[in-house]
Parts: sequence; C-alpha cells; structure tokens
Amino acid sequence: MIKSELVARLAQANPHLYQRDVERIVSTIFDEISAALARGDRVELRGFGAFSVKNRPARTGRNPRTGEPVHVEEKSVPFFKTGKELRERLNNADIADDKLMNHDDNDDNDDNDDNDD
Repeated sequence: MIKSELVARLAQANPHLYQRDVERIVSTIFDEISAALARGDRVELRGFGAFSVKNRPARTGRNPRTGEPVHVEEKSVPFFKTGKELRERLNNADIADDKLMNHDDNDDNDDNDDNDD
C-alpha cells in the first residue's frame, strides 16, 4: 500500500472528513515520526511497533567491480521493530488465510461431486 492508497482508505472509512484533511493528518503523522527520528528519539506506537535509529560505524567496504577497498562513512539508519499485537495479528492472518484457502478447495470438491450426480 502506498501513501495515497492509505489516505483513500482512511477517507472512505471516515466520510465525515474531507480527503484533503485526511492527507494533512497522514502527512503530519509521518512528518512528526521523521522529525523525532532525526532528533534521535524513539517513536513507540503500542500494539503496532517502535521506530528507532541505529548507528552503523564506519567500515572498509569493497568496490564490487574492482575489488578495491573503499571507505564507507558512519551512518544512521531507521529501524522498525514490530509490536507484539501486530506480530500476533500477522501470524493469525496466515492461519486464517490457510483455513480460507482449504475451505475454498473443499467447496470446489463439493461442486465437482454435485456435477457427478
């Protein structure tokens, strides 16, 4: 899902809000998360997960074409750790999808049995 699809879904689920207002809300949330990470803060959304910044130290890498050693500067990278509720929801969704797929297969077999009569 991309940002515009998220905005469209939220606007559809909340018809009392204008789409431009939903766009502003979503952008503000993302801007605040980005600003917090830029300050080095951690952003925790209970049940969803936590955003944080990890620092990668400077190192010596290799140029893949020539094999020459190349100095790679220290850098900060965003990191996301899923929350317990989100992990459980994702894992339960897999189980639910498997059950749904098996149920559909059984329905197909039932239809075939009806055609044989």
